[in-house]
Amino acid sequence: MMHILLIHQAFAALDEPGGTRHHELARLCVQSGHKVSIITSPVSYLTGKSTRKGRVTQDHEGLISIYRVPVYSAIHKSFIHRIINFFSFMITSFCRSIFIEKVNIVWGTSPPIFQSFTAWLVAKFKKKPFVLEIRDLWPAFAVEVGVLKNPLLIRLSLWLEKFLYTHADLIIVNSPGFISHIKANGGQNIHLIPNGADPIFFEKNPKTDLKIISVLANKKKQEKKFFIMYTGAHGMSNDLEIVLKSAKILQEHSNIHFVFVGDGKEKSSLIKEAHHLNLTNIDFIDPLPKTSMPSLLSNADACLAILKPVEMYKTTYPNKVFDYMACGKPIILAIDGVIREVIEKARCGVFCQPGDENALAKAILMLHQHPSLALRMGKNGRLYLSRHFNRATIADSFIGLLENEVEKWQIKS
Repeated sequence: MMHILLIHQAFAALDEPGGTRHHELARLCVQSGHKVSIITSPVSYLTGKSTRKGRVTQDHEGLISIYRVPVYSAIHKSFIHRIINFFSFMITSFCRSIFIEKVNIVWGTSPPIFQSFTAWLVAKFKKKPFVLEIRDLWPAFAVEVGVLKNPLLIRLSLWLEKFLYTHADLIIVNSPGFISHIKANGGQNIHLIPNGADPIFFEKNPKTDLKIISVLANKKKQEKKFFIMYTGAHGMSNDLEIVLKSAKILQEHSNIHFVFVGDGKEKSSLIKEAHHLNLTNIDFIDPLPKTSMPSLLSNADACLAILKPVEMYKTTYPNKVFDYMACGKPIILAIDGVIREVIEKARCGVFCQPGDENALAKAILMLHQHPSLALRMGKNGRLYLSRHFNRATIADSFIGLLENEVEKWQIKS
């Protein structure tokens, strides 16, 4: 049995809002006979609020232990406050890690990149292999979007990025678009463990007593609404202002309705802009836990994935796309690159040029006017995901890589 230690500030459990890739993988690791300890923050990375209860929680009969360490909490106040938050987690997560016993392998994930440095330090302290998981190409994304501007911070971040690539025993990426960048910066032993989803989880479609979902279901039934749903972060990179402009274009089509589910730094600005545009065809909903997603998305007629038209974003595999596929919904994709290739191979959605509100409105209107095509795309996506991006199959590959690394380390030691 392996004991895997994961250091992940933005970790979200299935009963919390946010990406649950790591909780799902941890559960599948336990099902394969292993143990997982997770060190995270009590502050939600999505909402910026301290909503998580308890310092330590147990899952799967105690084989998953989740430790929430104290951090500086003002994560969404400004960029400087966010950096302070990251560094506070580096310190407290390291202090907690050294007291976790009988660890066989240490798993760090980026972004934020700083926590991966802590994972490396913990691995060195415990004399165990260090696995570096790359979910975004930070700091490249932050520099290109304009979030990271300070020349000194950029140089330090680039140094840290290269240091981690060259000191990792195993590098995991969730998108094939990242591999060439990592190799060019000295990374070796790189393996693709892509984002994916569990189709059975969405197939079961567990019922929920959440009032907001009942309201949406009634609105859909009584007012014959055609729901375009977006789930996830409302941040600088997500380009949701373009969606508002498209909503304005489509406002004359009274049954086309947009639903934004989630939170983020830009949400309040988006709500103000929607009021300024006098939009009556959009609802903003607070973030929901993953366990509510099947019920929520069952009311969608099409689902939206969108990012700013930034060259680096062509390398990404957004997790929400796979959730949309798993629940059998057609996808409106305003992201170019490797994820567009997936959608086109699966024939499960419509691509529109990022940053173009007219193209987005046209794509939405096309699906609205061709419901049989939308239905067929949704079925195609679910079938393709089951064959190529099933979370259980992906987890088998991931666990095999970790087991192999631990075995090599034991032989070497």
